[in-house]
Parts: sequence; C-alpha cells; structure tokens
Amino acid sequence: MHLCRFNHDRLGLIEGDRILDVSGALDVLSATHWLAPQGDPLLLHLDEIRAAVEHLRASAPSHPRAEVRLHSPLVRPSKIMAAPANYKLHVQLDAGQPGIDHGVHAKALEGVERPVDKYGLFLKATSSLSGESEGVQIVMPERRTDHEVELAVVIGKPGRDIPREQAMAHVAGYTIGLDMTVRGAEERSFRKSADSYTVLGPAFVTADEIADPHALTMSLWVNGERRQHSSTGAMTVDIPDLIAFASRAYALHPGDVILTGTPEGVGPVLPGDVVRVACDGLGAMEFHVSSRGAA
Repeated sequence: MHLCRFNHDRLGLIEGDRILDVSGALDVLSATHWLAPQGDPLLLHLDEIRAAVEHLRASAPSHPRAEVRLHSPLVRPSKIMAAPANYKLHVQLDAGQPGIDHGVHAKALEGVERPVDKYGLFLKATSSLSGESEGVQIVMPERRTDHEVELAVVIGKPGRDIPREQAMAHVAGYTIGLDMTVRGAEERSFRKSADSYTVLGPAFVTADEIADPHALTMSLWVNGERRQHSSTGAMTVDIPDLIAFASRAYALHPGDVILTGTPEGVGPVLPGDVVRVACDGLGAMEFHVSSRGAA
C-alpha cells in the first residue's frame, strides 16, 4: 500500500495518478490520552488501518493527485535518526568541497571506512518534518543549504538491542526522505533540524511492496537539472546494520525513521528553486524552496 496524508488531515491511498480518500480507516485510532504510547499513530495501528483501507477501497472517493495537497505521511515519530556519510562517492566527491567541508568534514572522514561505526547516528528534531505541499523554507539565507535525497526506513515493530538477522522484521515500510542541511562547522543535529528540513513523501509504502530496499534507484533534480542519481545498493552500512546499531542506544518505536544516507551530487538550493525527487517503488514528489516567512 502507498498511504499518504493529504489536505491536512485526510488519509489517502495512492493508485497511479489518483488518490482514494480512505479517511474512514482512521476510525480505528483511539482517542489521545495524556500517557499516549510512543510512536506515530499510523504505524501503531497499521494492521487495523490496512484492513480498514481494504474494506473502504472499492467505494472510496477519488481525487486527481494534482488537485490535492500532500503532507508528510508520518506525523509523530518518536525520533528521526540519520546515518552520516553512508555513501563512499559522497565522501570522495562531495565532502572535500570548500562549501561543504568548512575545514572539518573531509579531515574527520579521512581513512574512515564505515563512518557510522566511528561517529554513530545523529538525531533530527521531529519538528523538522515537512511534506511536498509545505516544501523547504530556508532559515539561514546567509549560509548555504544543500539537498540530500535519502531512502527513509520506517520502523513498525518495537525493539531494543535488535540483532542484525532479525532487523528487517522490524521494518514496516519506506518513504523518500530529504535531509536538508545548512553548511557549517556546528553539530549535524543543529544544522539539519530546522523546521521543514526533513521532507518525507509522497507516501508511506508498506514493506511488502519493496522486494529489495538495497536495489532501488533514487534521483533528485533542481529546476530540471539532475544532480543526484544512485542505487541504494551503494550505501556503506546496510539497513540491517543500521537498525542493529540504532537499537543499541535507542528503543525503537513504530513510526521511527532512519535516514540511510545520501549519495554523491549534493548541492545548494535557493528560494524559488523547484526540487523533484523519485525512487523506484516509492513514487516521486516535487516541492518548492522558499524563504522562511515568505508568503
């Protein structure tokens, strides 16, 4: 299933260029309580929601995708985790550029085969979530903000200290992720956690739709110019290892997101730019870059 959130609070099922309004499936969600369970509501109740969607599918109202506003399919993950420098060509071709390096990054990565093992994962604020319709709002116009397209892994089954051989059983699905980045020498979490700097979409795609998440081609264009194009098979630390590594430090909850790293070709975006991303099996989305506070 390709499940999306559209027009603010509607649940949709994407089929081709149409969106079926299956918001009635949200009736399975319980009322929010003070001590609500940790995790995203969609993922906490995914099995019940999928069953309800199947029941509603045949009679669901249909809308052209071009006529609705798509938002992040996830609304309340307990955390967003991200893998630094997880593609070798990104390190070799991008990290040393003066606009990216700032005298810090290339030296830190020199001779490091698996940066995740040395530097761990970093966290992004959940308030940085954005969707196609909101796009990205530049927060430090005097600094460079770069695009980084990534495969986002969505956790479905909770766990801690998950062994590698059991890791994929904890994956509920995938979505395309943008890890937008202000360049500088500060900690990654600060530079990557601005409002709107984690764009997810166009949909949450259930794991059964993706035969091999390590064999997907993902691409990014800015104003029609292709800048990033790579296979997820090129990531240095694979998804099972990332899940095992993350769960040594954090209890993973349904809806938690792991951004698996970006390939080579990262570059700056400016207000007025149009960014398009696509990934095999996950669809495509297009969003605008603006200045924060701009109408």
